Amino acid sequence: MTTKQSKHFHDDSYRTQGFAAQRMYPNEELLRFFGTYYFQMLIEERRKLRVLEVGCGSGANLWMIAREGFEAHGLDLSSEALELCRTMLGRWQTTATLKHGSMTAIDYPNAYFDIVVDVFSANCMHEKDFGTFLDEMARVMRPGGRFFSITPSKQNDSFRNPGPSKLIDASTLDGLHRKTSPFFGQNYPFRFTEPEDFQALLEARNFDVPRNERIGRTYRNRAEYFEFTSIHACKR
Repeated sequence: MTTKQSKHFHDDSYRTQGFAAQRMYPNEELLRFFGTYYFQMLIEERRKLRVLEVGCGSGANLWMIAREGFEAHGLDLSSEALELCRTMLGRWQTTATLKHGSMTAIDYPNAYFDIVVDVFSANCMHEKDFGTFLDEMARVMRPGGRFFSITPSKQNDSFRNPGPSKLIDASTLDGLHRKTSPFFGQNYPFRFTEPEDFQALLEARNFDVPRNERIGRTYRNRAEYFEFTSIHACKR
């Protein structure tokens, strides 16, 4: 049910808003991740690395990954998003392999990827499905590969003061229904994760976590606080 809700919301958003449904340029923390581990590599070395972005949307991150020389792959449950992503890749004269599908059943072989990235996408599922996604991410990641994720933390006013939104498990609201909340109107399961809890989930799946940060900002002239957990992990 949660996948259907998220698919319907994102299909409708991309269909009606086009590229305005998502930013046009890469996430800053994702750039920091690539800068930390990969941008010092020669382009010839980057071409040997396979990168999967889960929930790639309209391609705001994926075009950068492809343009920087990596073998880029994108997965999204929204066919509308993938059509926009193809257009975005074309604008930047880049290419990527795009697949329509779920993050809980990643259609790739075991140990296929060197890098998997999740930018504000895996939060669109409740705790059980998130655990399934992490299992799938670990399965398609080769030993020594790296995982990046930026996802909402529980130190958010949106989580601590959810208003009419209701919990469907200990970490997941049924949507963001309070009108003053950042990202108001995201009417699908919206999960929040504490950094320590996220790290424990990854360590249980044979990952080391060298970086685990809180990234915060305010909205409405400092009236509302929204915080992300930013994770860098490496598979043992």
